[in-house]
Amino acid sequence: MQVKLASSYGFCFGVKRAIKIAQEHKNSATMGPLIHNQKEISRLKDDFNVGLYNSIDEAKSDDTVIIRTHGIPKGDLEKLKAQDTKVINATCPFVTTPQQIVKKMSADGYSIVIFGDEEHPEVKGVKSYGDDVHVVLKAQELDTLKFKYNKLATVAQTTKQKEKYLEIVNNLILRYKEVRVFNTICDATFENQAATRELSDQVDIMIVIGGKNSSNTKQLFNIAKKNCNDSYLIEDETELDDLWFKDKKLCGVTAGASTPDWIIQKVVDAIELY
Repeated sequence: MQVKLASSYGFCFGVKRAIKIAQEHKNSATMGPLIHNQKEISRLKDDFNVGLYNSIDEAKSDDTVIIRTHGIPKGDLEKLKAQDTKVINATCPFVTTPQQIVKKMSADGYSIVIFGDEEHPEVKGVKSYGDDVHVVLKAQELDTLKFKYNKLATVAQTTKQKEKYLEIVNNLILRYKEVRVFNTICDATFENQAATRELSDQVDIMIVIGGKNSSNTKQLFNIAKKNCNDSYLIEDETELDDLWFKDKKLCGVTAGASTPDWIIQKVVDAIELY
């Protein structure tokens, strides 16, 4: 089987930075999963003794705690800093940006609209920096919102599709007189999505590699599926199915921003044997 990799895929800047930070701080613990890839989290545990806390109540006074790439709610961060824990902030700078925008716009008397998943850790963190903050996934959801202020500002979860964000923005501009729009979708997301869109239009089968709970990986899969019906989302090579490759000649491969190169290579090696 011939394999063609997307022109842009895998670890983004923020994930590379977080992994480097974790490797430099052995015997530490991350507050929440550092990234959305369980196998890489297991590698950090095995090779560097980097543990995992799911609640700030688990942190002890002498611990070194690494903040996950997605960030955590403002109150949790302040509570950790108030303790005698050593806090290492590995929040992606592209995630810190919408946090600070929401903080400033709220202070200036704006109601906030976040385009994103309400339950995603990144969105929970960004939301915590504002006063009157609303989270939506679709433009239709704006119909039921009631804002505290007559000025609006909007940001987006960093891994969302820009086309979907534009639908939200256009709806707001048509409805309200003052709308401040901040494009907080990161460049790596743009590049990976564009590369996946291009590749999926050229191949017989498309394999998207990444965590099943990774927002940006699911976005890549949805894009691939539109162009190539035989698209599959897997976490590693063990999930490949022989039947997928029957009568196929060219397989496209891409990967989410939290997928390490060593997993991608194992998948490529396995596919080439078909």
